[in-house]
Amino acid sequence: MGKQFLAALCMFCAGFPAGGSMPVCAQNRLDSLQQLVEVVVTARVLSKEVIPVQQLSGERLQRLGAHSVADAVRYFSGVQIKDYGGVGGLKTVNVRSMGTNHVGVFYDGIELGNAQNGTVDLGRFSLDNMEAVTLYNGQKGSVFQPAKDYASAASIYLRARTPRFAPGEKHKAKATFKTGSFGVVNPAVLWDRKLGENLSSSVSAEYLYTTGRYKFTYRVADGYDTTAVRRNGDVQALRLEGGLFGQSKGGHWRAKAYLYRSERGYPGAVVKNKFSHEDRQWDTNVFAQGSFRKEYAGRYSLLLNAKYAYDYLHYLADPGRDEALMYVNNHYYQHEAYVSVANRYSILPAWEVGLSADYQFNLLDADLTDFVFPRRHTQLLAVATAFRLSRLEMQASLLGTFVQDHVRDGGGAAEHQMEWTPTALVSFRPFPDAGFSLRAFCKRIFRMPTLNDLYYTFIGNIDLKPEYTNQYNLGLTYAKEWSGRWLRRLEFQADAYYNEVENKIVAMPTSNFFRWTMVNLGKVEIRGLDLAVQTDWQWGKDLLLSGRLNYTYQKAQDFTDPADAYYGGQIPYIPWHSGSAALNLGWRNWEMNYSFIYTGERYSSRANIPANYLLPWYTSDLSLARTLGWGGGDLKLTLEVNNFFNQQYEVVICYPMPGINFKFIAQYTF
Repeated sequence: MGKQFLAALCMFCAGFPAGGSMPVCAQNRLDSLQQLVEVVVTARVLSKEVIPVQQLSGERLQRLGAHSVADAVRYFSGVQIKDYGGVGGLKTVNVRSMGTNHVGVFYDGIELGNAQNGTVDLGRFSLDNMEAVTLYNGQKGSVFQPAKDYASAASIYLRARTPRFAPGEKHKAKATFKTGSFGVVNPAVLWDRKLGENLSSSVSAEYLYTTGRYKFTYRVADGYDTTAVRRNGDVQALRLEGGLFGQSKGGHWRAKAYLYRSERGYPGAVVKNKFSHEDRQWDTNVFAQGSFRKEYAGRYSLLLNAKYAYDYLHYLADPGRDEALMYVNNHYYQHEAYVSVANRYSILPAWEVGLSADYQFNLLDADLTDFVFPRRHTQLLAVATAFRLSRLEMQASLLGTFVQDHVRDGGGAAEHQMEWTPTALVSFRPFPDAGFSLRAFCKRIFRMPTLNDLYYTFIGNIDLKPEYTNQYNLGLTYAKEWSGRWLRRLEFQADAYYNEVENKIVAMPTSNFFRWTMVNLGKVEIRGLDLAVQTDWQWGKDLLLSGRLNYTYQKAQDFTDPADAYYGGQIPYIPWHSGSAALNLGWRNWEMNYSFIYTGERYSSRANIPANYLLPWYTSDLSLARTLGWGGGDLKLTLEVNNFFNQQYEVVICYPMPGINFKFIAQYTF
């Protein structure tokens, strides 16, 4: 299966267009101050990261036909997305099989938290206001970052758009309207305004409505033979976002406010000919955050971050709507406060050190019987150093994590935790100016059990130990650019890795199957290989071809109990082979895109037996766009055809995904 996949995808091997712009401002002091006009240099900076990094940004991000962050990260190597039901379903990410809770998600440099269950629904983050999505395995290769950035086994960084203005320009606006299959109505607006020489603002709003209804075929013992309609998958969601962006001498700052409100149905699993569920959920997510960064005298740099977040969740299962349901009407309230200070000092031009300290407070309230109302205090302290020669770069860091939990009325709380975890990274270029580099890193990290793991009524277990991961990675990068040739750019990345997860937290039944508890049982070993190729081609001035190819091989085995009949089996939902490809063809004002996702055979349970075997699936998406000048602005019209071959598939068993579907997008920028 792996050879067939590679042979098929090699046909699509082309990469991303050279692009992206970097403003360069220059001043020169002669007898008097000389003011030079800003110069914009357009180029692609070759990758110099010490650790494996994958990024989609700018136009490359918009061309994929992806509309949420979850859609975009599917095109990264080593990533598995769990999608529970298509349009309105929960979407979580797993990187290199270490588990969703080991992935940190950062928005404009500050982590998005969920102390209740440790997962962030990537489906609620639109790409309309997103400038870049970046995946780091291990951590960013920098000593100048908050301590939080060291505290995950993998990290996804979301960077919102920063206003940029041409000389004499005071404001910019963009209006987008999307419609298509499943009754989608999705308008969005964005307005950037220059408030002063060093101050600008950005305001965006987006509304989404969909019925979430789509036809699917239901598998029975003899194959697909029943056609049904997915119901209770409707979504209404509103996103409002505003930001201020300032420049100061030697630094910059930004402040942001964010609101997301939604109501949605949970279509649920299709089991035993039950096609409809009536669970409902209401969410309100609010946060305000700010960041300040400044350099002093060329040697010392300071970074300050602060955030407050409030999350409300209302879940309703009403037997009056569905007699199969047990009545549940729960409300959850989360509060989070976070502050961070990061320092960097250059001892020598080739040697720098960093010191970061973070504090976070989490509070969870709920209207559950016997709920203990937990509060969590977390302090993190990170020390790091980096040493750079002409062709060698080395980094090392040590993270201290200190956690104290408290519960109301003096009830039993989990023991306080204090852990120190190290990381080491090295990168080497054997040949000067050859575009070829080797890299390696090793990292040990842990994650605290979530508040649900520890304190959820009838399920929590305050004696749980943290999960630990050990990561080892060897990789290489080759990047080359040419001018005056059809092939303009080629980049190749390969990484082989070995990961261990210790004290895996799993749910186990107690005396009956209505009451479960969380226990430390698991040990998982992951061996894998990630490959990525990107190229750019250009014929004349008007015809551009670009693309991206990713492939992942993973052997993720469960070594929990040697006496278990399924000892050493592949862990659930991890395919041995997976990958993606994306092609973009541009000619004058026309643009055509093709993207391809492949997930190979896997199992839905730790028991690797035929009854749990899941077939491979793949999807192909096509889009055609044209940009027109109209009314002093640019009007871009796009037609998308997703799942072009109408594949019937399930990312998670019993949660059927949509077949072929269409979307029309009109976007006006002025």
